[in-house]
Amino acid sequence: MHTTYFGNIEWYRELLAALQNYGTTDVLEDIIDSSERWQKQTERNRCFIATANGTQMLTVPVSVPEKTDGYITTEEIRISDHGNWRHLHWNALSSAYGMSPFFDYYADDIKPFFTEKWEFLADYNLSITKKMIELLGGDDILRQKTFKPSDKTEIKPYYQTFQKRHGFIPNLSILDLLFNEGPDSILFL
Repeated sequence: MHTTYFGNIEWYRELLAALQNYGTTDVLEDIIDSSERWQKQTERNRCFIATANGTQMLTVPVSVPEKTDGYITTEEIRISDHGNWRHLHWNALSSAYGMSPFFDYYADDIKPFFTEKWEFLADYNLSITKKMIELLGGDDILRQKTFKPSDKTEIKPYYQTFQKRHGFIPNLSILDLLFNEGPDSILFL
């Protein structure tokens, strides 16, 4: 699987299915392929959230090295400090999810991703993924025989803060599910 910035719900569904085969998150770095060829304008450095105005894309600015052979891997991509993006992303999340049922519950776990710095995008995304898996239930959820990742192609609708205004928006960032459903998030995967 490719790396992702606060990946969408389908990505986490696939990841959990892959991890369940092993029963542990210890193999996470083996499942996520950071040595793949870098692809611009993908979820590797962007995510989508639901806001009062509809869907909003958050993009991590990156610095792509120049190479003579043209083959650049995701693990070579550096995070840029251009545009105060960490502050802007945190403000967007706070504005979009500040009134959601579980924002305050998870804010302290999520905020370090917008206050601390990582040099490489792959490392940053892996840290995010580890934290999201932990918040979803970690190794405990993978060891439960009753847990089966959904094989449905559609995301089961869950409560969304702006659903009355925009209708249900499927397959947003895992943050949307976590901030709106909290500990029950795993039930929608």
